[in-house]
Amino acid sequence: MLPSVYHGVWRAAVHTLRTRGTPPCRLLSTAPLADAETIFALSSGHGRCGVAVVRTSGPASATALKHMAGLTRNLPPPRTALLRSITHPQSKEVLDRGLVLWFPGSVAGMRPADAGEFTRRAFQAGKLGLTEVEGLGDLIHAETEAQRRQALRQMSGELGRLYQDWSHRLKRCLAHVEAFIDFSEDELIEDGVLNQVDSSVCDLQAEMERHLKDERRGERLRSGVQVVIAGATNAGKSSLLNTLCQRPAAIVSPIAGTTRDVVETALDIGGFPILLSDTAGLRDSPDLVEREGVRRARERVEQADLTLVVVDCAHLSSDAQQAAAFIQGHLTSVLPTQEQPESVFPTDRFLLVLNKSDLLPEEQKQKLDRELRCVSGLPPVCLISCHTNEGLQDFLTVLHSSVKTLCGDPLSGAPTLTQARHRAHLQQCFAALAQYQRYRDMDMALAAEGVRLALTSLGRITGRVGAEEILDIIFKDFCIGK
Repeated sequence: MLPSVYHGVWRAAVHTLRTRGTPPCRLLSTAPLADAETIFALSSGHGRCGVAVVRTSGPASATALKHMAGLTRNLPPPRTALLRSITHPQSKEVLDRGLVLWFPGSVAGMRPADAGEFTRRAFQAGKLGLTEVEGLGDLIHAETEAQRRQALRQMSGELGRLYQDWSHRLKRCLAHVEAFIDFSEDELIEDGVLNQVDSSVCDLQAEMERHLKDERRGERLRSGVQVVIAGATNAGKSSLLNTLCQRPAAIVSPIAGTTRDVVETALDIGGFPILLSDTAGLRDSPDLVEREGVRRARERVEQADLTLVVVDCAHLSSDAQQAAAFIQGHLTSVLPTQEQPESVFPTDRFLLVLNKSDLLPEEQKQKLDRELRCVSGLPPVCLISCHTNEGLQDFLTVLHSSVKTLCGDPLSGAPTLTQARHRAHLQQCFAALAQYQRYRDMDMALAAEGVRLALTSLGRITGRVGAEEILDIIFKDFCIGK
C-alpha cells in the first residue's frame, strides 16, 4: 500500500499511464506558506487527456518531488522545467516521462487539497485580491465566450483596483474627519479640511451611484439571461424551444394545453448565456393542473429579462391594422399586471415571434411583416416557421442583439458588478455615506462613523476588512487543484 503522503501523486501518475505515447505529465511543486500543511491535487482535471498536471503545495513538496522524479541530491533550479522519469516512490517502477517544476518556499505530512485551497493561499499571501479570486472562480465556471471575457477582465484586477481607489479615498476622508474631531479646538487643523471631505464624499457617492445603475448587466451575464417563451396555447412555443435547442426538450402535440410545467434549457447565443424557459399556454382553464401551469407561466414572465411572445400567424387578419390591434390585445394579456400601462409598452423586454409563417401566402406574409414593423409601440417582430426553419436565422440575429444589449460588452466601458454580494456591500457603503451627510452639521462623531461604516462595507468586497466570514462561501465553488 502506498503511503498516504504520496497517494495523490501516485494516483495522478497512474492517470498518465492511460495516455502513454501522448505528451508527458507535469509535476508542479510549490510551497507558498511556511506554516501550512502540504496539499496536493490533480490540477488538470479527471478523465482522458494528453497532459496530466499534479500540483503540490507545502513543506513536504520537496520530498515528494525528489522521490518521484529520481532527484537523490539536489532539487532542480527554481522555476525551470526539467524532463525526468516519474517513478513509483517505493518500487522505482517508471510510470511516465514528464516535466517537473520547482517553486521553492517550503512541513510534515501531505493531504488532498480542499476546493479552491491553492487560490485561497494566494489570497492570504496577498498575491490575489478577493475580486480577482472571484474572477478566477467565474473563469473556471464560464460556459460562453462573453462570460470568459468578463471573468478575465475581473481576474486582471480592474474591478479590484476601482474599489481599492475608493477605499483609499475613504481612508483619507476618515483621517481628516477624525483629525478635525481631535484637534480642531486646538486650531491645529487647516481651514477647509471638512469642505474637502464633503467634496470627496459627494464625488464618491456619484461614482458609486453610476456604478450601481448598471441594470445588472454583469450579474446577468454571469448567471445567464432569463428568456421566457410565452403565448396562447398551440402557438408553437414548445416547437420554438425544441428548434432553438435542437433536441426534443419539450413535448409537442396538437392538443391544446400539453405543456403544464416550465421546461428549461441553457443555451449559448452568440457567446452570451441564456436560460430559455417554455411555459404553459396562457388561457382560462377549469383544469386545476393547467391553471397552476398558467400561474407559473405568468410568474416567469414577471421575472424574465426577455420574453418571446409567440403568436400563431393563422389567427392574424390579412389587414395589417386589424392584425396589429389583435397583437396589442394579446401582448396586454401576456404583460405582467403591474406593468400594464395606458399607452407605453416596454418593448425592450419583449420580442414578438409570429410562428407558422409557412401557412401564409408569400404576398400576405411580406405585407404583414412590412406593415407590422411600422406600427409604433410594438416590440421587434420576427416571422418564422418552426416547421421549415424559415426566418429562423433572422430571428436568432434579433435575439442575439437583444441579449447583447441586456448584458453589455464585457470588454468595453467601466468594469461592471458581477456579484450580488458586491451590490449589497456597495449599497451599504452608499447608505453609510448618506449618514455622514445627514450628521455632518449635527454630530461629527456620528458623521465619522458613517465614513467608517462605508469603508468597512467596501473592505468586505475586496477582502481587506472582515473577510473571514465570506471566504468559505467564495471558495466552496472552486475546483479541486485550483
